[in-house]
Amino acid sequence: MTYRTIDALDAKGKRVLLRADLNVPVKDGRITDRTRIERLCPTIAELANDGARVVICSHFDRPKGKRVPEMSLRPLVEALSAALKRPVAWADDCIGPEAEAAVAALKDGEILLLENTRFHAGEERNDPEMAAALARLADAYVNDAFSAAHRAHASTEGVAHLLPSYAGRLMEAELKALDAALGNPARPVVAIVGGAKVSTKLDLLGNLAKKVDVLVIGGAMANTFLAAQGHDVGKSLQEAEMHETARAILAEAKAGACEILLPVDLVVAERFEANAPTRTVGVGAVPPESMALDVGPKTEQAIEQRLRSASTLVWNGPLGAFETPPFDAATVAVAEVVAALTQSGALKSIGGGGDTVAALRHAGVADRLTYVSTAGGAFLEWLEGKTLPGVAALSAS
Repeated sequence: MTYRTIDALDAKGKRVLLRADLNVPVKDGRITDRTRIERLCPTIAELANDGARVVICSHFDRPKGKRVPEMSLRPLVEALSAALKRPVAWADDCIGPEAEAAVAALKDGEILLLENTRFHAGEERNDPEMAAALARLADAYVNDAFSAAHRAHASTEGVAHLLPSYAGRLMEAELKALDAALGNPARPVVAIVGGAKVSTKLDLLGNLAKKVDVLVIGGAMANTFLAAQGHDVGKSLQEAEMHETARAILAEAKAGACEILLPVDLVVAERFEANAPTRTVGVGAVPPESMALDVGPKTEQAIEQRLRSASTLVWNGPLGAFETPPFDAATVAVAEVVAALTQSGALKSIGGGGDTVAALRHAGVADRLTYVSTAGGAFLEWLEGKTLPGVAALSAS
């Protein structure tokens, strides 16, 4: 796929509409994680330093086309200003007279934040009139919101067809990382997929089985595969209705010369609670009253062995219930090996998805992988092999 980056944009004196993802977590009126703000700053600063009049738009939460005061982006003005170390102006709407007046007041190098795009119903409908209203605010469009690129909305897809369009630095980094992961990867490629349910990652498993050399399946979804092979998994979380599908995935992987690595031992407990008494058992020996909550040390060693001979890793989902110790042991141990191999230059490692990012942070290695994507649904859909409208629009432009 080809797309233009801001290297090709002569920004001086131009009004640049920058699509960001400022849908940051907020609790009691306070931002609890500023990662998305920090990752956005390089693009904003570069455009402003080049003399652009930077107009930032973003969604926040789900106001369903209505103005909901607690879903305003207004509190982000202070956070953005602090992160950029320069003032950020505010417009009380994202289209129409107020937005147009605020943009007209900008001077070269100044920055403006528009109100929540989802305060207008036309945003999520990808309404041509809303896309045109956004386009009237700018001379060029820059999309730096990969995490919203799986949605064909007015500010992510529609407006990209109406203005000269470019990828921002964060979008560029995400696309390069994903190309390195599955587009044109160094082989062998290992994928680790964890999580609770096969049903939510069916497309992902099917696509990866065709593209990687080793597919490691962990988390509670591994229980479904084990049960589908005839193992008794006790009270473990598993999806009986997905057994046939699991067997089909195993057969497809075998036909395509993809090795699927399932647990050979499990850490089980009778209660799912912190520091509960545990046992490590073989996959055929889960007691009827117990549930599997992590993979065991033999499985952990098997995963690490595959990683040491791999060139590329794609990671989506933890190996166990990492939020509740001691069921974080395997995820943390494997994460530390991944980080060490990455830092030594032996492995290119790309991780993403909400639980994955949280697990890597829990293990203290999120900044030691090659790339960790903050995109949730978009990252997953890309790994599933789906076309992302926001990315396709950049390519088409």
